[in-house]
Amino acid sequence: MKLISFKKENLDKIGVLKGKEITEINSSMIEAMRSTNIDKLEGLGTFNIKDVNVGVPIPPSKIVCVGLNYTDHAKELDMEIPEEPIIFIKPSTAAIGHCDDIIYPNSSVQVDYEAELGIVISKEAHHVSSIDASDYIGGYTIINDVTARDLQRKDVQWTRAKSFDTFAPIGPCIETELDPMDQNISLRLNSKLKQHSNTKNMIFDVYELVEFISDIVTLKAGDMISTGTPPGVGPMNVGDTVEVEVEGIGVLRNFLKGDNK
Repeated sequence: MKLISFKKENLDKIGVLKGKEITEINSSMIEAMRSTNIDKLEGLGTFNIKDVNVGVPIPPSKIVCVGLNYTDHAKELDMEIPEEPIIFIKPSTAAIGHCDDIIYPNSSVQVDYEAELGIVISKEAHHVSSIDASDYIGGYTIINDVTARDLQRKDVQWTRAKSFDTFAPIGPCIETELDPMDQNISLRLNSKLKQHSNTKNMIFDVYELVEFISDIVTLKAGDMISTGTPPGVGPMNVGDTVEVEVEGIGVLRNFLKGDNK
């Protein structure tokens, strides 16, 4: 089931996406992710996705991101496989939705794309084992871990390079029934394929990541884990269109615009 947040006539709504049709439901996103019988919530009206403004599926309090988590990406960079996940955090203010603009900051000369599968937490998770992790995952989404690569190289840590407003496109929906262990993931820049791999190539799978991260920081309902990017990372430019696709979820599309401040 694909859950989607959208705005119609300046009203925030939650719906179930089937093809291009959205059926509005009387529920919060958290409640919908936890529901065992979503059909009872449907029936408040239908909309075509092209007639609404799609938003961030659920505003996270934080996005915990994982670096170097694909074996083929490590091979591409000629780097050793890490013994533990490498993590960092993006702020909630970086989040934007499907078809929103990524703003290219004036302080950077190289802004890169990073296609990633996103885990969406449905209830508070603290010291959760990998065996029980699925009980805390409400579904999966797509995240583009946009990065000011020149600033990342310049700084000792990654906060500035990863945290600009608009540097975390998320969406277009949350898929509650995805098998995260074997899904194709790809990225196209101006319709040209730049990244392509499969989640089976992850070094640490989604359940291991929930265990590792929840042992460090409490994950709140609505928080997300961005699970790392496959090989082929590269730069974007103002005027570009970037599309991240995860099999079983859909396509997250965003546009690059200059900073006019």
